[in-house]
Amino acid sequence: MFSGLLAGGVFLSGCAASPGVLAQQGYTISQAQIQGAVARKFPRSYGMGGLVNLALADPRIRLKPEHDQLNAVIAVVASGPLLQGRSYNGALDVDFSLRYEASDRTLRATRLQLNGLRMEGLTPAAEQMLQQYGTTLAQRSLQEVVLHQLSEQDLALTDGLGLEPGQFTVTDKGLVVQLKPKNAL
Repeated sequence: MFSGLLAGGVFLSGCAASPGVLAQQGYTISQAQIQGAVARKFPRSYGMGGLVNLALADPRIRLKPEHDQLNAVIAVVASGPLLQGRSYNGALDVDFSLRYEASDRTLRATRLQLNGLRMEGLTPAAEQMLQQYGTTLAQRSLQEVVLHQLSEQDLALTDGLGLEPGQFTVTDKGLVVQLKPKNAL
């Protein structure tokens, strides 16, 4: 199972710029690069049957090497008729891993774990309703979202060497990406 995240056009630009990287068959992507890749996918908005609208923005990514995962805390603004025209601020807290999908050369969030959806100032009933929706919101905002798609040009060098992305490991320094021979188990 892959976990981690490839950011922006870093995948092969890092490999091509540093011949020693290919000799090691891997490289590291920094937390800042990961943050940039995730941030480009926001803001996002979701409606709940026309009753509540949730606007998600400003994701903050944290590395969790002890679990080989990433954490995202995403700002949420809830508004709509059910909330009597008022807006409430809060945060969605989610841990997740990523997987590489070779068929379309994408990196996707997977194995989401909702840590909480906290909203400031909501009534207990409204808070409970949003908590029930929290897992669905986390899945809609991150699950299987394509965080990056590698182009054929990105993969040309590794393809030529018979390599492809393999294991991703979250460390204190960032995401370590190992390259593996194609079709290796």
